[in-house]
Amino acid sequence: MKPRALAFLALALRCVAQTPPPPQCTDCATSPMLRFSCSQLVIERLDPLVTPGLNPSPHLHQASNSLTTFNTTMDPSIDIPAESTCTSCTFTQVFYSKFVYFRARNGTFKRVPQKANLFLEGATGGQTVYYIPPYDGVTNVTAFKKGFRMTVGDPTARSDRKNAESRQTSYRCFGKDWEGGEGPPGGGNDTRHFPKQPCLGGIRSNIFFPTCWDGVNLDSPDHKSHVSFPVNGSFERNSPCPVSHPVKLPQLFYEIMWDTEQFNDLSLWPEDGSQPFDYVFGWKGDSLQHAMDTRCSVNCPSLTTQTNIVANECMQKVKVDEVVDGWLTELPGGHAVTYVEE
Repeated sequence: MKPRALAFLALALRCVAQTPPPPQCTDCATSPMLRFSCSQLVIERLDPLVTPGLNPSPHLHQASNSLTTFNTTMDPSIDIPAESTCTSCTFTQVFYSKFVYFRARNGTFKRVPQKANLFLEGATGGQTVYYIPPYDGVTNVTAFKKGFRMTVGDPTARSDRKNAESRQTSYRCFGKDWEGGEGPPGGGNDTRHFPKQPCLGGIRSNIFFPTCWDGVNLDSPDHKSHVSFPVNGSFERNSPCPVSHPVKLPQLFYEIMWDTEQFNDLSLWPEDGSQPFDYVFGWKGDSLQHAMDTRCSVNCPSLTTQTNIVANECMQKVKVDEVVDGWLTELPGGHAVTYVEE
C-alpha cells in the first residue's frame, strides 16, 4: 500500500448515483421536474447541521441560500423566508455542500472552481437543484416541512461501498461543449468513482437524496435515520417506502459543476473521492407542496422567481477569517489527505 503523490480531494459533497430509468419509465426525461440554479452565497467553514454552534467548523462549505439565515446554528424554529433579506437561488432555499481541492506535485492545494450548469448559464458557481414528483403522473408526495433537514453521503468514503446510499451518487466527465452529457444522471458513462481521465469540459457531481420519511422527526442525531430510500427499487420506479418510513417525499437532486480545465493533466488524476451534501428546508409556507401537487416543471407560474443576475447579487460577508483560495500549504482546517489503498 502506498499513497498517490497527486490527488483530488473531494472535501465535501455528502451523496451518489441513481440507476438509469427503467423500461417502464421511458418518459422520465420529459416528466415534470422543478429545476433551478442556486448561486454561491458564501464560502467558509461553517456547518450548522453537523456541528451547530461551532465556529469554525471542521470542513469548508459553500452555502447557496438566503442572506442572514446561514449562520453557525440555523435554528430550526426560524422562518427562513421571512427572516431573509435576499436569496442566491431562483426560489428561497437553503443548501450547502463541501468542495474539491487539487493537490499539486509540491504538496500545495488549490480549490477547484465551479461553473454554471448547462442551460443555466449566468449563475455564479453554486449548484443546480431539482424537486421531482413521481414519474407516473398520479402518485402524490408530501413536501418537506419547516425545520426539516437531512444529509446524504459519507465524507470519509474513497470508493464505492455498494450500499443503498453510495448508489445515489455519481460523477459525469464532460468533453468540450458538453460532450458526453447524454443519458440520465447515474446512467450513460457516469461513474461512482472520481473520473480517471481528464475531463476537458469539467466534472459534474450527481446527488440523489432519500425519498422516504418516518413522518415524525424533522431531523435525527445522524441527520439520516429519519429518512430512507425506497424498498427494493428506486423513486423513478415508484417503488414503495419501507414501513418504518412510510411518507413519500419529492426526489431532491443536486448537480454541481466543477471547472477542472486548469488541472487536466492525466498524470495528476486520482481514483477516489467522496460526495457529502446537506439540505435544510427553506420554502415559504406551502409553496413547495403546491408546486409538487401541480407538477411544476422548469417554468412554474405559481412560484415567484428571480433572474440569475439578481441571485448573483445575494452574497454574505464571511464570518470565518481564513484564506481558502489560491495555493495553500494545507487544506482549510488542517485536514490530512487520505487515499484509496493500492
